[in-house]
Amino acid sequence: MKNKLLIIGHTWPEPQSTAAGTRMLQLIELFKDAGFAITFASAASRSDYSFQLASIEVEEKAILLNNHSFNDWVKEEQFNAVMYDRFMIEEQFGWRFRESCPNSINILDTEDLHFLRKAREVALKNNEEVSLKHLHSEQAMREIASMYRCDVSLIISEYEMELLQNQFRIPRELLHYLPFLVGSGTLKNLKSTNFKSFQERSHFSTIGNFIHKPNYDAVLYLKTKIWPLIRKELPKAEMQVYGAYESPKVSQLQNEKQGFYINGRAIEAKEVIENSRVVLAPIRFGAGLKGKLFTAMETGTPFVGTPIAMEGIYSTTTSSLNQTPADFAQQAIELYSHENLWKQQQELGFQTLRKRFEITLFKDKFITRINDVMINLEHHRLQNFMGQLLQQQAFNSTKYFSQWIEEKNK
Repeated sequence: MKNKLLIIGHTWPEPQSTAAGTRMLQLIELFKDAGFAITFASAASRSDYSFQLASIEVEEKAILLNNHSFNDWVKEEQFNAVMYDRFMIEEQFGWRFRESCPNSINILDTEDLHFLRKAREVALKNNEEVSLKHLHSEQAMREIASMYRCDVSLIISEYEMELLQNQFRIPRELLHYLPFLVGSGTLKNLKSTNFKSFQERSHFSTIGNFIHKPNYDAVLYLKTKIWPLIRKELPKAEMQVYGAYESPKVSQLQNEKQGFYINGRAIEAKEVIENSRVVLAPIRFGAGLKGKLFTAMETGTPFVGTPIAMEGIYSTTTSSLNQTPADFAQQAIELYSHENLWKQQQELGFQTLRKRFEITLFKDKFITRINDVMINLEHHRLQNFMGQLLQQQAFNSTKYFSQWIEEKNK
């Protein structure tokens, strides 16, 4: 009989709209390969772009916040494992799941470190370098407490692994590094002859859904600080911006005279990226890995990014990183103008995917790790007293607050 996994989603996956949606489908495939029967549940509303999980044999379940029906359903199903999609979901549903399935493994998919992204946003707003005063926030306390309460937390970036272990002293036994994964089909296709050439491409592009605040900030920064410098040197070049959930404040950034175009949602992201010569990612705050740069590498499209955009993709010595708008613009101009440099960067992208993100480097280790924790769950939890302490404290406070909301809603 198969083990049963419940995934509680922050949203229903939208792989055409967000990197988080693509990531979720990768995780689902890993768990399927590990032999799990999977149910995906969410209290969020579906959109027209929500992936049809039933098409990959994943059961779908709509659930309610602050409602005991969830406890009853989980207790009846008796799942062997649960994965929370971000720490907020663990806060909302973790105590309910543990109450009904106390001997099941709890997994947290962080997506990225939300507190790191917020710390960088606050530091940027105040024109400061990120320091401990930014990192030691209430959000950090909540997110790290959630990691301690769970048996395994999935971390998408090597930088974030180092930060959690070195700065916050989180035991390695509670963390598992699992980045974006690149499958064999994509890897076999990574040859320059399989993509449009330097001469066949034109213009710059960037992509990213605009609900995500770092993406809007990046486009605004690009429009006001970087693009004028590029356009001055390359007057015929255009900037093509793609992204789901475009708002009026995004739409108004379009300026045809400046060659700056806002195109909305890209139905085929890889196609529009491959048509461009260079991808730009002037991300000033954020965390995790940037899906747009993986799309660029997978389509043989060189890119220019800030240090935060590059984080976790290259080793610190692989790429020259850009700090100022002038630095960023100059590298973009050179990459756009020199075919030999462009080809070198294209090949670097291919090598990076092969050496650092090939699925076979991670798949077996991940499956083994989950199985080992499931088999030795009691011993694993005895080594995590802090998690038991935080679980007990949070259980009481969250439980009673949730029950108060539930009564109020009746």
